[in-house]
Amino acid sequence: MMKALLLADLHGNYDHVDLLLATDPDCLFIAGDVTQMGPVEDISALTRRLGLPVLAVPGNCDPRESLACLDNSDAVCLHGSSITFGSVTIAGIGGSNPTPFDTPFECSEEEIDSTLENLLKRMQKNKTNILISHAPPFGILDEVGPEVHVGSVSIRKHLGAFDLVCCAHIHEQRGVVKEGNTWVVNPGPASDGYGALIQIGDGDGEIEIDLISVAPAEAQDNSA
Repeated sequence: MMKALLLADLHGNYDHVDLLLATDPDCLFIAGDVTQMGPVEDISALTRRLGLPVLAVPGNCDPRESLACLDNSDAVCLHGSSITFGSVTIAGIGGSNPTPFDTPFECSEEEIDSTLENLLKRMQKNKTNILISHAPPFGILDEVGPEVHVGSVSIRKHLGAFDLVCCAHIHEQRGVVKEGNTWVVNPGPASDGYGALIQIGDGDGEIEIDLISVAPAEAQDNSA
């Protein structure tokens, strides 16, 4: 059994991290936007003080230099790669598909598709397979207005390769959805005290997800 804490969209605000870590996870997943356009040194400073294994990808608001920073930090940078722990394989893709805002780490859909194709060729197919992605899959937890979807069509294309996709990016789309055999979770912005606890069992695709909050006057909610 693995207990992971999923955080995303910190945007340079780490005020709630210690309270979220009080949930006593075995490891930490970070689905991007650790900083607000930098500095990348904040990433190293954060990972040094966490005191547990960290698996992370950068978000679109993290400079591309954050890839090298993560590689040289106490975290494991999963952008375009994967790691296996027993019956669980965790892969990652950072940045986002193009936005109207010209943020530092945006990729074309062709680049995202190629990265995922190459990743899937190399990764070990396991009992439970997880993708940590900053961008959501198109059509799932990606609305910015009524019927306005901004997720990645390339991530949606490869959705079925994973039992769980941990995504972020759209702050207002905090939630848990099951699409076919794949769970998709957006933990909400950690800058506001939101996160998700993920219990991963030893069986095929054995996953439990709880959205949590440590913000004032909020309680843990929305189990799935």
